[in-house]
Amino acid sequence: MARSKPPPRRPQHPPPTLVTPDKVETRIGPLEFKDGAPSPETVQKVYDTLDFTRALDAFLNSYGGASVYAFRQGLLSIGAEDNTVTIYSELMDSNSLFLTANADTVYYFSIVDLTKGPMVIEQSPKGLGTINDMWFQWVIDIGSSGPDRGEGGKYLLIPPGYDGPLPDGGFFVARSKTTRVIYAARAFLTDNDPKPTVELIKKTLKIYPYTPGGFGTGIATALEGKVRLETNPPVPATKFVEASGKAFNTIPPSDFSFFEMINANIQQEPADSYNPELAGQLAAIGIVKGKPFNPDARMRRILTDAAAVGNAAGRVLNWRPGESLGWSYYPGSSWTNMLWQGGASFETPPPMITKEGFFEPLPPTGARTLDSKTAFYYGYTLDSPGMIMRLPKAGSQYLIGFLDADKKDLDGAKTYKVTLPPNIPAAAFWSFTVYDNQTRSMLQTPQRYPRAGSQSYPSPVASAAADGSTTVYFGPTQPPGAARGNWIQTMPSKGWFTILRLYSPLEPFFTKEWRLSEIELVP
Repeated sequence: MARSKPPPRRPQHPPPTLVTPDKVETRIGPLEFKDGAPSPETVQKVYDTLDFTRALDAFLNSYGGASVYAFRQGLLSIGAEDNTVTIYSELMDSNSLFLTANADTVYYFSIVDLTKGPMVIEQSPKGLGTINDMWFQWVIDIGSSGPDRGEGGKYLLIPPGYDGPLPDGGFFVARSKTTRVIYAARAFLTDNDPKPTVELIKKTLKIYPYTPGGFGTGIATALEGKVRLETNPPVPATKFVEASGKAFNTIPPSDFSFFEMINANIQQEPADSYNPELAGQLAAIGIVKGKPFNPDARMRRILTDAAAVGNAAGRVLNWRPGESLGWSYYPGSSWTNMLWQGGASFETPPPMITKEGFFEPLPPTGARTLDSKTAFYYGYTLDSPGMIMRLPKAGSQYLIGFLDADKKDLDGAKTYKVTLPPNIPAAAFWSFTVYDNQTRSMLQTPQRYPRAGSQSYPSPVASAAADGSTTVYFGPTQPPGAARGNWIQTMPSKGWFTILRLYSPLEPFFTKEWRLSEIELVP
């Protein structure tokens, strides 16, 4: 029997979702193809877009690294070499360009060099601060929020790749992913006077190399043959550099030179000190450890454009965060804090606290809160869990105000007021500080210290009304009837924003039983 012939095969048509039309309209213009093959013009458009996208991502995701690098360059500019301590004996004022620093506490900080091995920091008592690496990644808290709990103690900082002997005890040990770290602390005034605080810091703060086999190593450990017992050499005198009143810059640029700064940081730190995703973004735009960064004219234009858009993104997310981000501390309020979304790790909100004082961690989200990370590093520095936790009488809390009660930008030519109800929830003290929109640093005015609060130094204390409430005014001239301590000067030609700081915050802040007014325009 003859076999029947199979029916002719019909051509198979791919699903429409797999077909690329000959012309596609997009936000980067029309893209043209010939049966799926891109035209030369489309090739160039797509490569330009990929380079811009990766450059923008690199700007947003590496801002912390540029910021801490600029921090170090600023310290070097006033003669504060690595391992020396910069101190503000008369507090920081508006001469120094620092991202949202305060004029309430004694700052003292240092870039600690770990290139020659582990270093010891003898932390002063009564301090509060943190240690971050050269990408502004958290290493360990110090002082009242750290393991010394404000009593002071020895911190041993271990550089990347170190496999030498470590002590049996006597130190709080922390490992860094970078060869330098930023040690940044602040201390409260003593009875509204910085002098006793400064004297304590200068007397007790030490930074020096670790001696393997010295203090912290027991004889039993030495008997194992892995380390030889040593006598600690005399601790060298700590060099302090006074910075009060000095004008210098610690803020990264927002143009092409931003990428040059990131490249400089990349070259001086280990290749694995930052995450592979960021390394890939940087490599895609020509920034690679051990290789020169020499972008051609086309790439320079793209990087310059990406820096401009990245700068705009930092401003948009701070001044006008989307409601879906949930940064408003009170419903419908303009008082915000981006860290409530993802905590200091930018991944999971800070733990809840029970009435008994136990932490109840929230389940991890596994997703980086990219917008809060971008907003934070653009305007602020020093990542630490102590900056955002629901624990009364510990650390500090911040409410940031960029807009008035009508959701309008704050105008330096107009007068505004904020009313704080009685029993302001701050066990230590509270303050407002005013910042320049452009620099995100303290606003430069004839007042020098643009702040108001419960301390009487460096400006008069803010006085309460008969009903216990406190009203603080913001404007170019002192309002009639307002006490000097209740007024922060603004400049008619400058936009501004403010931060309310509550040091050692109390429970009514966390429960939101206490609520300050919005920033209200004074008619």
